[in-house]
Amino acid sequence: MDAVNNGQEVCLPMTDIATVSNAEATASAVEAARRGEGVAVLVPCYNEAPTIARVVADFRAALPEATIYVYDNNSSDGTASIARDRGAIVRHESRQGKGNVVRQMFRDIDADYYIMVDGDDTYPAESARELLAPLMDGSADMTVGDRLSNGSYGEENDRAFHGFGNNLVRWLIKAIYGYGFDDVMTGYRAFTRSFVKTMPVLSTGFQIETEISIHAVDKGWRVVDVPIEYRDRPEGSESKLSTFGDGAKVLMAITSLCKDYRPFVFFGLFALVFFVLGLVVGLPVVYEFFQTSYVTKFPSALLAVGLVCCGMLSITAATILDTVAKAHRKQWELEVYRVMKDQSN
Repeated sequence: MDAVNNGQEVCLPMTDIATVSNAEATASAVEAARRGEGVAVLVPCYNEAPTIARVVADFRAALPEATIYVYDNNSSDGTASIARDRGAIVRHESRQGKGNVVRQMFRDIDADYYIMVDGDDTYPAESARELLAPLMDGSADMTVGDRLSNGSYGEENDRAFHGFGNNLVRWLIKAIYGYGFDDVMTGYRAFTRSFVKTMPVLSTGFQIETEISIHAVDKGWRVVDVPIEYRDRPEGSESKLSTFGDGAKVLMAITSLCKDYRPFVFFGLFALVFFVLGLVVGLPVVYEFFQTSYVTKFPSALLAVGLVCCGMLSITAATILDTVAKAHRKQWELEVYRVMKDQSN
């Protein structure tokens, strides 16, 4: 089995591979991972010169054997140079947007475990081991750094509507997918290799956190929320998040992913609306016919028939696309088996 150790691939002897029947090797592997062996710390950055040095230093102290990758997204303030001077491996992504950066990081980096964290120094590196622990003991495939449960985000963050937006997205995901995240918009997460290598990143911007969360729930990955202490950006560091602009993009992403992952729900809602409107428009026509044996409201009758036909078409589309989505999910499951098998070899 190959592991990443400061950018170097290390081949472990078969006797050292952690298995259920080899408790000593398992304990050794867990302890090595807690030191950062086989762990990749992924830091997407855009103009984070005031904070990136401390982020790299803190994660180097928390996980001394981890490999820290800083992906610079067209920064103009020397972020890349500062990160490189602090010992991080710096790479560049020319396509603007956090989603584009995350997509390239997931493609490029091979590791046993991944930690993804923003470069704004708002997330504590000392919580990295707590995020990794559920992955290492096999109880989670993704862990989420939860800023909300302990109230630290509300105390530190004074930007209007951010809390409301987070709660709205959490409610929508709960309503559509049945899973309630404690914090869906956090930029601090940890993943297993199988999660990262089977995650199709489609977002280009800040919708990426929502996309990752929905993907995890839809595909049945095990998710664990880990409370962390959030701290606001230090003086001189500015947020790139647009409350309303990026918020609208997140809502559009939820809608698009619902269409892709839950087409029966998505088109079924349209069908329900069409049927209800058809009844509202058509019932007076039917009532008139039974009372007089005549139909005088021809426009209403035609509109009602059209609405019901649209409802029937929506149900047909929902059924067909739901079958297609299930076929894609089966193919994805087979791909996960392949990735997990390659990882164990």
